Amino acid sequence: MRGTHFSHPLVQRFLAVAQADAAGASAALRLPLQHVGQGDLATRCGMGTLAAGTVQAGDAVRVLPAGVQTRVQTVQVAGDTVTVTLADDVALQPGAMLVAAEAPPEVADQFAARLLWRSERAMTPGRQYLMQMACQEVTATITDIKYREDGCNGIQIPAKVLAQDETAFVNLATSTPVVFEPYEVNQVLGGFVLLDKQTHELVGVGRIEFALRRASNVHWQALEVNKAARAAHKQQRPRCIWFTGLSGSGKSTIANLLEKRLHAEGRHTYLLDGDNVRHGLNRDLGFTEADRVENIRRVAEVARLMVDAGLVVLVSFISPFRSERRMARELFAEGEFVEVFVDTPLEECERRDVKGLYAKARQGALKNFTGIDSPYEAPQAPEVHVRTTHLSPAEAAEEVLQRLERR
Repeated sequence: MRGTHFSHPLVQRFLAVAQADAAGASAALRLPLQHVGQGDLATRCGMGTLAAGTVQAGDAVRVLPAGVQTRVQTVQVAGDTVTVTLADDVALQPGAMLVAAEAPPEVADQFAARLLWRSERAMTPGRQYLMQMACQEVTATITDIKYREDGCNGIQIPAKVLAQDETAFVNLATSTPVVFEPYEVNQVLGGFVLLDKQTHELVGVGRIEFALRRASNVHWQALEVNKAARAAHKQQRPRCIWFTGLSGSGKSTIANLLEKRLHAEGRHTYLLDGDNVRHGLNRDLGFTEADRVENIRRVAEVARLMVDAGLVVLVSFISPFRSERRMARELFAEGEFVEVFVDTPLEECERRDVKGLYAKARQGALKNFTGIDSPYEAPQAPEVHVRTTHLSPAEAAEEVLQRLERR
């Protein structure tokens, strides 16, 4: 937890709250590895800065998160840097941690934490960020804001989003398990920062309080029939074709025509349409930024299950934010996600206004409407870019189909 970001008085006060009551860092060995050896020593040699405890030749240690146990063969100290050679080949990786074999820290992927939000853009649950803690870097998502804490009197206030310099007690999930200890036990293994995944701007500073019980109680069930088997049975390559664009751009029309073509060719498909999904799965969601993020998170997870079932799934959602479309893409294997940008100018969408929504938005009767008072972030490098001012819906569907066949 170093750098100019942490010299801000508000950040220092936030971190000092736990430091004042801390009983001190764990006395057991905690050595995050920033670097590992090269050549013959690649799997046995690592170096880093001690976060707690001491290390000597002959000590029994575990390599986390893998959990492999071995012994220390040699130790070299140069300033703050400790270089350790292990007795066994254990495939060390940067970000791994050497810990005392009989007193390991916890490993989990879901936590309760206190978070100080530092970005001008509000924090929305469900959005993905980069989490850095000790030498570990993973994708992290705030899954729930339990409450916001009033800065003056500590009153707990319900909240759906966090504004700049607000503090909250939150639930946090990471893409892979991380090695940690509560901040009050070890500030290095319990303190973290959140970065914007695209710009790497620091957006939040946090302190882990404890692991959530479901992090250790819920396990992945191995199944005999996998995606490859289902795809082979259907004799097709499963994919997610993700249509994005403004309301009225023609997404659903083009997606519907494309599904008809695929179905006629004997493909096994399913079309997830934004309006249709809001009649069932997402009927509880509105159109605030937080609800839009959750809307896309849910449909992306459904699409992933459908691809796992061996289907070609077409998704037609405005999906206005790049961060959520990137989140959806990361759920799929390489080449499985095809982003189709249905590019129609706002003026043309308003001229069509097939549902009368733009007129209501212009009159102020429809809040948070994409393109009017809520932003649309156009794709920067979609697999398919369809310009509907130059193509009919049928021609656009044909263009998408041809691009799919070439991939």
